[in-house]
Order: sequence, then structure tokens, then C-alpha cells
Amino acid sequence: MSKKLINSPANAVDEALAGLVGANPSLRLLQGHRVVVRADIDSVTEQNKVTLISGGGSGHEPAHAGFVGKGMLSAAVAGGVFASPPSASVLAALRAVASPAGTLVIVKNYTGDRLNFGIAVEQAKMEGMAVKMVVVGEDTALPTTEFSAGRRGLCGIILVHKVAGALAELGATLETVAAFAQQTANAIATLSISLTPCSLPGCKPSFNLNEDEMELGLGIHGEPGAQRIKLKPVDEVVATVFEHMTQQTPGYCYFKPEAGMEVVLVVNNLGGTSNLELLIVTNAAIRYLVDTMNLKVVRVYMGSFMTSLEMAGVSFTLLNVALRSFLEWLDLPVSAPGWPIASTTEREDSHSMPSLTAVVSDQMRLSGEPKTAIGLKMKQCVEEVCSTLLSHEEELNELDRGGGDGDCGTTFKQWALGMCLQSSFVNWDSPQKALLGLAGCTEQNMGGTSGALYTVFFTAAARALLNPELAVSWAQSLKEGTEAVMVYGGAKPGYRTMLDALCPAVDFLIAQLPNCPDHEMMNTLELAVKAAQTGAEGTVNLKAKAGRASYVPSHQITQRDAGAHAVSLWLKAIHDTLVR
Repeated sequence: MSKKLINSPANAVDEALAGLVGANPSLRLLQGHRVVVRADIDSVTEQNKVTLISGGGSGHEPAHAGFVGKGMLSAAVAGGVFASPPSASVLAALRAVASPAGTLVIVKNYTGDRLNFGIAVEQAKMEGMAVKMVVVGEDTALPTTEFSAGRRGLCGIILVHKVAGALAELGATLETVAAFAQQTANAIATLSISLTPCSLPGCKPSFNLNEDEMELGLGIHGEPGAQRIKLKPVDEVVATVFEHMTQQTPGYCYFKPEAGMEVVLVVNNLGGTSNLELLIVTNAAIRYLVDTMNLKVVRVYMGSFMTSLEMAGVSFTLLNVALRSFLEWLDLPVSAPGWPIASTTEREDSHSMPSLTAVVSDQMRLSGEPKTAIGLKMKQCVEEVCSTLLSHEEELNELDRGGGDGDCGTTFKQWALGMCLQSSFVNWDSPQKALLGLAGCTEQNMGGTSGALYTVFFTAAARALLNPELAVSWAQSLKEGTEAVMVYGGAKPGYRTMLDALCPAVDFLIAQLPNCPDHEMMNTLELAVKAAQTGAEGTVNLKAKAGRASYVPSHQITQRDAGAHAVSLWLKAIHDTLVR
């Protein structure tokens, strides 16, 4: 386990955000949420200017909160470390910066970010806000195929922030800002090279690299890249990176350089690279682009923009300056602390602002111990699920390291601990409201793609639970929840996800329970659990077609899917509780 200067993993994100606003008086924290907002946001909206929101998991600092300021973002929403923020916080940010001119949401192309920001955007539209969303995916490491999740969003998104922020500051319309943001996203390409892994606070490194190895094209969460190569002199490394970035073979063709083309270069420290190395790398990159590729480097940005905790390495981003206006927008002064020009605003004593909404959902208002048999049993099942997931944290993390960022167990741990704290607020005697309570707890505590999917699952299941006294009604409830996960998550059985364990179990219950006598109910549930376990074990032989694992070469994934295994664990915990 790596050393880190923190107090505790649980408080790391909140204390980091407090440090950011404490050092930068032009920023405020939105109470009750991990949202950083411009302190002068009222003047921005009063001037009828478009506002900008971005965000994502923490651990990539200064992104994204460090780019909040005049000329860039109006607000940034932070999730847990490497976990997408909950949609409720995104919606709170949208409300905090709502402008008559509208709001542009800029997100990286990751499933969790698209889901959670997308949910909030749709909710904001229902409230009458004018909102558009641009998804940025500029990774050039892997080929794009019909089965891939698309190009990953990397450091290039900061150039989209800058261009869109300049246009918004100049008074452009929402349609114009969104159009040029998309044009910028289409004109950028990024590729990274790593010398070491990173590790989430309190966790082991996300992957291993030998002393003489480097990883070409890894993602910002430590996902494996295009290939592992031997350690080389920096000139050879730079040549390898740009040759791969600009290749024109089928499936790639992301960035086509032409002699004399004007480009912007971003050399981004992934977190653990010394300034000495960064300067050497930047020099090598400029020389290669100019001398070998015959390009004209018109701007260079060097520093830490989109990091991956303490990972040693760099990413390179190129922007094709198709319009000279790009340079005018990039050069417009900003006050964002993460950009090369620092804020000069004088400090004020207060660094927080009240949240515009503090709504407690109806399903979380009732408290006290359950008074009915079904309420007591439901609470006992959830407690057993929490205990089981907590005891399997490291096992789930280890499984997740093969195809994700190694935090599956930690994510479920956060949910379990949050559920334990909020259990007394759940109306257990009304199973439908209890499921909605589980959805609320999940959205608040779980985060990331898993949090969004389980929130959808519980919400849809609650809607379908018509008669909790009947086992077949519970089966139909699980069926509806499962189908909602497929609709909104975009995955299906066979994609190497949680569905490969959940669908066989649910389908078995749907088929067997209608004609099942009462004395066979537990045997039927036990067989459903076995179906889930078999499905989870079968993911070893499946190629991932959804989520971060879809970027990982199949031969590197040798264990069952962590999400599918988690399903088999909580289903068994429910069975064991009901049998007792």
C-alpha cells in the first residue's frame, strides 16, 4: 500500500476541495455537495452569459475544480477518487449556475460521467433550464470498433474548457459555445506514457510495471493501454508516442498531420513526474514535432493539468489550429487557479455558499425500527448484504484490478457504510419506499458507474413492486430493475458485467416462482443464487464490451468480473438471511 499525505481515505476528497477554496478566494464550495463554484457567479448570470460545468472523479487534480474561474468553468463537480459524481450533485451545480443564456456541460467519455451528468441534464431540462452537453473523447491509444465504448476522455478536455470559457466570457450564445466546444473536441488527440502505476488512497497499486517497462496509452484511471514497451531514452519515447498518435491504419486515423500545420501542444504531468523530467520531455516533443513532423507549434502548455494521483508519466495532447480564432480564445486571460495564469483576487473570510436546494426526499423521512415482519426481514437482509460486501472488499478490488481501476470493493464498502448510517431513516415497513430509500442511499454514497446503475436498479424495482407479500411480485420487481440497468447502462448479458450474474438469477425466478409451492421457495432461491454464481464464474471467458474493462486486451483479463461476483455475493446474503 502506497504512502500518502492524508488523514483518512474517506475524507481525502472533501479536505482537498476545502484546501482549494481556502487557497483561492475566487472560489466557493456549494454546501452539501462536492461542487466548486465561481464566487462571482451572480454577476455572470446577471450579465446573461452562458455558464459552463464540468467534472468527474477526484484524483485528477487540478482537473476539474482547478479550472473554475473567469474565462473557464463556472462550476466543477467532484466525485470520489476515480468515481463519477452523483447526479444529485451535478443537478445542484446546474441550479447554482443557472443562467438565462443557458449552461453547457462538458464531460469526458466515460460511462459513469455520461450517465450521471446525463441524468442531471435531463432533470434540469424538466425544470426549464436551457442545457447542452458535449462529450469529449480524444484518446488515440486503442482502435475504435463497433464493440468499443468509444475513445476515452483525457487531458484534451482542458482545451475544450478554455475555448468554451472564452466564448462564454465574450458573450456568445449557448449554441455557438456548444458548437465550437464540439469542434475543439474533434480537433484534439491525446496519448500517454506511464512509468509507474497509481493507487487509490488506502488501496494497493492499480497495476504492476517492471523496472524496465513503460505503459503506452493507458487511461487516467490506470486502465491498461495499447502496449508495454521497454524503457527508452526520452527522444525515442516521444517518437513512439507521436507515431502511434498519428498513425493512419484502420481503426485509428484520429489525427492526420500535414506539413506546416499549426498545432497547440499540451505536455501534462500524470502526477509523479519531476519538473526536470517534464522540461526534458517538453523539449523533446517540440523538437520532434518541428524537425521530424514539420509542424508549427504555436502554443505550448506544460504542467499538471489532468493527473492520475501519483502516477509517474506524461500525456501529450495536440490541437489542430484549424481556426486562428482558437488562439485568440486560448490567449484570453483567465482567473482559474489550475491554468498557467494564477488568480489575483483578494481573500475573503468566507469560502462557502449555501446550496440553493436542500430537499429531503419523502422516502427518507421516516425513522425508527421496523414494526412488521416483512420490514424486519428486509432490514436484516440489507444488513447481511452490507456485512458481506464489507468482508469482501479486497477480493472485489483484486478482481477489479484486472479490468478496471481496482476500486469495486471500495465502492461497495462506501455504499455499505452509508447504508449502515442511514438505516434508521428508511421506512422498512413499506418495501416500496424502502427500495426508494436504498436508491437514495446508493446515489449519495456509492458514486461512479456502479452507483448510477444500482440507483436505476432500485428505483425501477420499487416502481414495479406491486404486492410485497408475494414472491412472484419481488421477482417481477427484480426483473424491472434489471431491464432498467440494461436500458440506461447500455450493456447486455454477455458483455462481462454485473448483468451476467443478475440476469440468469432473475430469469430463473421469473420462470419458477409462479408455480412454486411455499415449501420450495427457499430451494428455488438457492438455485437462483447458484445461477448467479455460475454466471459470474462464466465471465472469465467473456470479452468485455462495456465499461472500463472494454479497453483492456482480453488476454490481460484472467479472472471473473468483479461486478458480477458482487451480485452473487449479495444474492447469497439475502438467501442466507431468509433461510435463518
